[in-house]
Amino acid sequence: MVPSAGFLRGVRMDLETTFFKLALALGLGLLMGLQRQRVDSRLAGIRTFPLIALFGALMALTVPAFGPWLVAAGMLALALLLLIANLIKLRQPDANPGMTSEVAVLLTYGLGAYLVVGHTEAAVALGGVSVLLLYLKAPMHRIVGAMSDRDVTAVMQFALVTLVVLPVLPDRSFGPYEVLNPFRIWLMVVLIVTINLAGFVARKLAAAQTGALLGGIVGGLVSSTATTVSYARRSRGEAGGSAQAAGAALATLVIVVASAMSLLRVMVEVAVVAPRHFAAIGAPLGALLGWMALLSLLAWRHGRRQKAETLPEGGNPAELKPALLFGALYALVILAVAFAKDRFGDAGLYPVALLSGLTDVDAITLSTANLANAGRIEADVGARLVLLAVLANLAFKGGCAMVLGSSALRARIALYFGLALAGGVAILLLWR
Repeated sequence: MVPSAGFLRGVRMDLETTFFKLALALGLGLLMGLQRQRVDSRLAGIRTFPLIALFGALMALTVPAFGPWLVAAGMLALALLLLIANLIKLRQPDANPGMTSEVAVLLTYGLGAYLVVGHTEAAVALGGVSVLLLYLKAPMHRIVGAMSDRDVTAVMQFALVTLVVLPVLPDRSFGPYEVLNPFRIWLMVVLIVTINLAGFVARKLAAAQTGALLGGIVGGLVSSTATTVSYARRSRGEAGGSAQAAGAALATLVIVVASAMSLLRVMVEVAVVAPRHFAAIGAPLGALLGWMALLSLLAWRHGRRQKAETLPEGGNPAELKPALLFGALYALVILAVAFAKDRFGDAGLYPVALLSGLTDVDAITLSTANLANAGRIEADVGARLVLLAVLANLAFKGGCAMVLGSSALRARIALYFGLALAGGVAILLLWR
């Protein structure tokens, strides 16, 4: 078989580049060998893995002279050696049937060859990830062992939402105003599910920890609204007197910190969807986050001695039904934004932001960031829309806390959320 001209051009290189590629292959082989030597692998260790990587690189370097079949022949010879080694190993009484080292050997050979004929950065990144996977065996086994059936279900449903549904959706616009793109709508669903899943994992990791500050941080990642409702109800269950005051101080700290963390979540969404306009849209949000951080510090001074109990359990963040509901809500917000802009211009977007932000700030944030990224609205208009939605959401959560909480909590929430909203309105009116 005659190698193609393009393939030959990919493997022809000067002497300096050749030595650089060989050095990278040697380095990756040493990393793999170091990890395998540490776990006392009987198959290959600190010397064998570098040799295997260099062997793969050498086979790739000989392609211009002998053809690409030599790389496959090298892989076949290595697989034959592994087969012989395993047959010998299986005769021993304490033989380990695991295949990790065998796969690592073949991967190291492939990395050595790909370093020569492929993208150097990709090969190095793949090698680094492979070494980390080998090194993190014990922690990964502990995490999997500690996972419940519900946790595994969350992961599998996340795979369904991301890997199964997303690729089959059409990437073109439909409907009124040509704004309903199924692929891009579901892409926003995947983003929100990913953020929720990260909060879910954080809550699981923090389950054994205590402290109101941590409760607020993780609660804000999971759901600041659910955290607000949960701790407001708890404050009402406290007995009167000092116990109720202590419960109100704890609930206030958790609720204020969770609301501050929800701002960070919004900024992450803007950074992912509209990175070019993050400075313009994220700056006023960052100012409000700084103000909320000061209020959180003040609340911490009064509630730091209190001990948070358990975080709100919450549902599976990757369930298909909530994902579909968010997708429908996001599509509805997109239509509302398109209709308002078409009929009333930029001024018509503010009522939409105000109303949609009352219960869910994610949908209006993502739709606004997408509009700014597409150049359909100015970045400063997008910043005001998102900030208005955030303030509406703050007012909604404050109202929930005052309705559901104790009298002691109502007084504290009125103070802290009043200051938060006042600061937010000042930023909204004065920011240039």
